[in-house]
Amino acid sequence: MLARIATLYTALVLAANGAVAAPAIDPAALTGDMRKLVVHEAPRAAGGDFGDLDGAGFALSDFAGEIVVLNFWATWCAPCRKEMPSLDALQAALGDRGLEVVAVATGRNAPDAIRRFFDETGVTHLHPYNDPRMDLARGMAVLGLPVTVILDREGREIARLTGEADWNGPAARAVLEGLLADT
Repeated sequence: MLARIATLYTALVLAANGAVAAPAIDPAALTGDMRKLVVHEAPRAAGGDFGDLDGAGFALSDFAGEIVVLNFWATWCAPCRKEMPSLDALQAALGDRGLEVVAVATGRNAPDAIRRFFDETGVTHLHPYNDPRMDLARGMAVLGLPVTVILDREGREIARLTGEADWNGPAARAVLEGLLADT
């Protein structure tokens, strides 16, 4: 009897998970920098708290309903400096279509250094978030920088890219526009 209940429960869980499948990333779009994108077979839970330079608190759940490009970076990170303008351009291009770029400075990054970084790299379309105690980064197993995580509209991690990328280039735009069209 217990075996039947366990089998039934497992079947129900698998069926329920299949009903809320993540939007698909077209493998044909994984060209250029997006060849480094690791697409998960099943969505993964994602969550955590972080803040902004004004002391306001945020959670990933605040962005529910959006496709989120969650970027972990630091002011001292040279590859982050190189990729940040493309994230800013991506927000400008697709921000009104259901995509939100959430760039979170993780670790010891003084607020003035974050503001200076944004000024020096010409970032004008992103909100300066920070994670000084690395709570969000640790909770999401970020081991190096930069790391960019793509979250579906339910806030689940569906893909991850370690290292810098041109997030406003044709390969990234194809991936993200596909996700925006999939809902």
